[in-house]
Amino acid sequence: MKGEKTMNKVYEIVTNQILSFLENGVIPWRKPWSCKTELPRNLVSGKAYRGINVWLLLASCYSSPYWVTFNQVQKLGGKIRKNERSSIVVYWNFQDVSEVDEVTGEHTLKKIPFLRYYRVFNVNQCDGIDQANNIPAEPIYPIHEAEALIDGYPGKPEISHGFTKASYNATNDLIKMPFPSAFSSIEDYYSVLFHECVHSTGNRSRLNRDTLMEHAGFGSKTYAREELIAEMGAAFLCGITGITTPTIENSAAYIQSWREKISGDPQLVVFAASHAQKAVNYICGQKIDEEPEDCGSHK
Repeated sequence: MKGEKTMNKVYEIVTNQILSFLENGVIPWRKPWSCKTELPRNLVSGKAYRGINVWLLLASCYSSPYWVTFNQVQKLGGKIRKNERSSIVVYWNFQDVSEVDEVTGEHTLKKIPFLRYYRVFNVNQCDGIDQANNIPAEPIYPIHEAEALIDGYPGKPEISHGFTKASYNATNDLIKMPFPSAFSSIEDYYSVLFHECVHSTGNRSRLNRDTLMEHAGFGSKTYAREELIAEMGAAFLCGITGITTPTIENSAAYIQSWREKISGDPQLVVFAASHAQKAVNYICGQKIDEEPEDCGSHK
């Protein structure tokens, strides 16, 4: 099927991009960002990009959160500087596929999602584009924001302190945490708590995520997917609240571990980023989309 071949190509492009970042010592989901710099968004539509697009664009290291397509640059009367390279943004499209009922013989049309991509440039790569919409965000107070986010998590699990390590127990719907004083900083405490909260969204009573509820063993493909969902989701929450993510795990061994997992599972980063977005939306009490999508514009 043409759509399937196209989607596999996009997964390969995204995977290679993430691996390229890792090979250069950059862990996209641990790239520091906050509401002060904003999530990457399309300059024309004003909508923030989502899912894996957040990490693809943030890892490009531009100070402006605004991105535009080649056509948008032309319509805005701007010009892309010579030798500037574009970044990719992925989105979901749908293809009508005819299916035949084995019993009745009736034909029905089913919409099958498949992944596509287009290219964008940061406004810092362009000349002649007005960034008047770039309004500085209001100052935020990370610890207060983190407390409010946890307090506002709808139907959250019990959070119990006094343990030697952090974990989430799906059977008892319980997050176990060391006391905050056991961490090197309160920011580290909330970063770890966010990680466990993202795991907890996979509970059957919430998002019923297979990667959590299958109880797969350590080192398995399913386990790796769930861990990356929690990693990315925690990074989202750290960014939303202004918490600085810890750098202790940004080691060569950590990077090599994820390089191996991503190389062995071409759909891993797109899959994990999509479910991390849904988990964050759930914790923040926002709408959960049925399918991941791009919130920018490629027109």
